[in-house]
Amino acid sequence: MERDLLDCALAAARAAVAVHRRHLGRVTADQWTEKGVADFVTDVDREAEARIVEHILARFPDHAVLAEEGGGVGSDSAEWLWIVDPLDGTTNYLHGYPAYAASIAVAHRGELVAGVVACAATGEEWWAVRGGGAYHNGRRIRVSGLDDLRLALIGTGFPFKAVDRLPEYLGQFDAVLRNTAGIRRAGSAALDLCHVATGYFDGFWELLLYPWDIAAGILIVREAGGVVSALEEGRDLLAGPGGVLAGNPVIHDALGRLLATVG
Repeated sequence: MERDLLDCALAAARAAVAVHRRHLGRVTADQWTEKGVADFVTDVDREAEARIVEHILARFPDHAVLAEEGGGVGSDSAEWLWIVDPLDGTTNYLHGYPAYAASIAVAHRGELVAGVVACAATGEEWWAVRGGGAYHNGRRIRVSGLDDLRLALIGTGFPFKAVDRLPEYLGQFDAVLRNTAGIRRAGSAALDLCHVATGYFDGFWELLLYPWDIAAGILIVREAGGVVSALEEGRDLLAGPGGVLAGNPVIHDALGRLLATVG
């Protein structure tokens, strides 16, 4: 069953990637719709989402789908729930910046079972199945073994959907910058989590992410030996928006302690 779920997720992600590639560089500014401040959606997002949902329902017609652009079906509390971001990093995509991806995960009764992240710009694919490890282009991956926060490279994302929290974030940014080897921000949380899983980043944090941004990445990081948690104590990562902390086990905990000292 889990292999069938993964195969479906891979096929759906590849269909979305084909949409990304077909329209790259052809979407003009007058075709952008602004959902919120600096939060854009285009027909590319919608078409990619439709292709993903079609693949899922053709194989699993009784499953529910939670999708970022509203093209999902069924209840968020369904026994089987697919969690989909058809184009994570839309702003990057619109500018031709090669950090955007399709992110697809499936959960059974709230527990993640399979996840795929596919990047059209680089041809990279990450995937994981519960209990089966994490893979990058077919090669099994592990989080980094670094155990010194001062030597760690940390990924982050800006709180552009919650600019009222910018002072809080800048305080965190200052603390992390002063106590690590550096910070990187690419603009796709799905890819950021995959970069933690691959060992490029030792840790990651962001103040406001949604389940579709992170569901696949959560499983990929965990199956690569890493840790992902909510910044807010006791919050279910898949229940709604909030802060996210990830990393190899040592850096995850050290970064969490550092962030707790700020503000």
